[in-house]
Order: sequence, then C-alpha cells, then structure tokens
Amino acid sequence: MNKRPLARFPALRLRRPRMSDWSRRLYAETRLSPDDFLWAIILKDGEGVREPIEAMPGVFRLSPDEAAKAAKQAKSLGIPALALFPYTDADGRTPAGEEALNPDNLMCRAARAIKDAVPDIGLMADVALDPYTDHGHDGLLKDGEILNDETIEVLVAQSVNQARAGFDIMAPSDMMDGRVGAIRAGLDAEGFQNVQIMAYAAKYASAFYGPYREAIGSAGVLKGDKRTYQMNPANSDEALPEVALDLAEGADSVMVKPGGAYLDIVRRVKDAFRAPTFVFQVSGEYAMIKAASANGWLDGERAMMESLLAFKRAGADGIITYFAAEAAALLQKN
Repeated sequence: MNKRPLARFPALRLRRPRMSDWSRRLYAETRLSPDDFLWAIILKDGEGVREPIEAMPGVFRLSPDEAAKAAKQAKSLGIPALALFPYTDADGRTPAGEEALNPDNLMCRAARAIKDAVPDIGLMADVALDPYTDHGHDGLLKDGEILNDETIEVLVAQSVNQARAGFDIMAPSDMMDGRVGAIRAGLDAEGFQNVQIMAYAAKYASAFYGPYREAIGSAGVLKGDKRTYQMNPANSDEALPEVALDLAEGADSVMVKPGGAYLDIVRRVKDAFRAPTFVFQVSGEYAMIKAASANGWLDGERAMMESLLAFKRAGADGIITYFAAEAAALLQKN
C-alpha cells in the first residue's frame, strides 16, 4: 500500500485541519452514533420497580413494565437494541439454576412486555446460569469443577426458552467449550433459524465485573472465582482461536469483554476475522467514570463519549453499554 509522502514544516502544518470545529468534524476518522449501541438493562421482579444500584449511579433494576418504558425511550433515541440481564434473590437460586428454563421467568416476561410495547426493537438475551445458581457460577458445579458438556445441555434449553419469548439474539456468556455450535443446532431444530448468536468469544476473568455481580445478586453467593473458564487477562493470542471456534460453530457476531482494558484484543479480532465485532463496556468501567465525575475529577460527559469513541476506533462495530441512553441523548442533542 502506497503511503502519502509527507511534506515538511512549514509547508506541512498538522494543526491546520484542527483549527475550527467544521474542519475537525470534516477530518474525523471515526464516527459514533446511537446505531452503535445496545443498551444494557438489569431486570427485577415486580411492577413499577426502578431500584437504584448503589455501585452504578444512574442505573436501575427495572421491572418488566418499566423495561418496556425504557424500550420506548430507546426507540425515540435511535438505539436499535437492548441487552437484558436478570436480578435474582438468593432464595430464588438453586444448584442447577432451573429458573433459567422457566418459560415465565423474569427474562421471558420482560421480553414479551417489551415486544408488545416496541415490536421492532432488538432484544439480546444473556445465556448463562450465573443469575440462577446458588453458587454464582455460569455452569453446573460438581465437586468444585464447572461441568462443560452437562452445562451446554442446559444452555441450549435456556436459549430455546428465551427464543420462544421473543429474544432476537442469544449471547452465550458462559465460556463453555462448544456451546455456540450446540445452541445453533438447538435453535435450528426448534425453528429459530433467524435468531442470531452473538458469542462472548473473548471474555476475560476481570475485576471490572464487580458492580454487575451486585446488580444481578451474584456478589454475595459466588463461591470461588471463574478463572477455569474465563480467559486470563495476561493472554492476547488465546483470544484468536476462541473467536475462530465460535465463528466456525455458527456465531453471527463475536464480542470482547471487558472493553476499555482490552482495546488491543478488539483490534486483533477485527483485523484477523473481519467479522461483526462487538465490545461490552462493563459495569466497572461505567462505575469508574461515574464515580470520578461525581467527585469532580473529570468531565463525565467527555469521558463517557471518549471511552465509547475508543471502542469504535479500535474496530468495534457496536457497543453494549449502560451509557447507551445518556450517550444517545447527547448525540441527538448535538
């Protein structure tokens, strides 16, 4: 590829295109739009519930009726899709997470309420057992080990259950080997050939998930950690075979999680596969920006937009974020 030969100063002044707002906009290499967002929403049982999450200022646990109102807000802001996650009390959790298969569970009821209110909005369903297990792990646990193949059988049934409720995208976040192919086969066998799979392909065992675990009720019940199935933060090359396997098994898109500390992974995945690549700006990233802003240590709006723009610059096609409504409203305003 031929590179443009550079003149030298003073003929070349790199500040010249930066001197005015219109010129900066004209020369911008990366664009951010509400079309880039999936709005991450935490659900809770009840009616009229908007329960604040202490570690995530501005984020609420929403009952299905309130989630439907949020979907209408998303529609008005141009946000194309929502990503839903359920809060479960400790007394609603079991060793095998059977509630994941209940056709009238919180996720399914919320999906139906949202689709009744806004039929053409996209809905992404988390596929994992950690919101439903009494040990807080993403899979079935036996003698301290997470069972891979047995967990996959449950994840397939969970995916079919959520597809029947109206979800458009299954997003397996469990990191079990082989689950994407099994879920694809299970969905197809039940007539859900058009339901997408967005694989959490490179999901790291990160400290940045802390506020989310509080948000869904897992923080107090998690036994041990998730390092036997989530990826080592020290590893970069390992992400590529993870992504390759998920795509080979039928994933329509792949995800890197978390986002801000893993921009190098986003770029490597996008460059290597040229597949639709998403990134999850997780709860800890959101909380850090909100906390620093509340203390007056940084400009919250600018930091929010800069962080989102960084994901796009790194190669992400879309962003799952708790900032979606706030950022979309700011983009709409400007």
